[in-house]
Amino acid sequence: MRKSQISSLLLALVGITMAQDKPIPVDQEPHHKLVLNNDLVEVMQVTLSPGERTLYHTHSHDRAAVELSTCSITQQPFGGAEGPPSPTQPGDLSMSPQINGGYSHRVHNVDSAMFEVLDVEFLRRPEKPADTPAGPVAAENPSARAYRWNLAPGAKTAEHTHSRPYLIVAATPMQLKMTAPDGQSATHTVKAGDFHWVDAPVTHVLANDGTTAGTIVEMELK
Repeated sequence: MRKSQISSLLLALVGITMAQDKPIPVDQEPHHKLVLNNDLVEVMQVTLSPGERTLYHTHSHDRAAVELSTCSITQQPFGGAEGPPSPTQPGDLSMSPQINGGYSHRVHNVDSAMFEVLDVEFLRRPEKPADTPAGPVAAENPSARAYRWNLAPGAKTAEHTHSRPYLIVAATPMQLKMTAPDGQSATHTVKAGDFHWVDAPVTHVLANDGTTAGTIVEMELK
């Protein structure tokens, strides 16, 4: 390779690095695959191979994350130092409020396993919180409450009602059975990361109809 070609290649690599050091909106970050977008939420599936990093990206709304893999990651705020490794487990749940100016960071998979997470951005805050939670609250922010159901084989939740739009997420594979108050039921084989957006009031019981434990997360707008 000629010296001029090497110089051009180095300049191009420097340009790419500089571009990556500028935070971009989260839904434009290449590892964040937009899988649902409506007036209320954005849902993004995030996958990082071992050793891989996201670009610096900015979260501008109340947000939530449902972990889908057993892994170890670090996080680095824009302009700050990379933090220590932290473990993730399927079903781990976090919810954060909006920060003025947005929160900019990047994520580094420091494990030998694949990292997977479902990121949710709540685009619009409710005018008034819902009066009654649908169940025990596992986490919340100003826009939504989350309920996490860890279901052993054959176990089921109490009957509960969602009066606001909500997102139901499978954090692990399982046989998910849903039963309505009239006794009608349906069973679905779900994979980790499967989700469904529901914008009508629902009353149901969730049950694990399989032979292995499973975890379901429901995130309901307040």
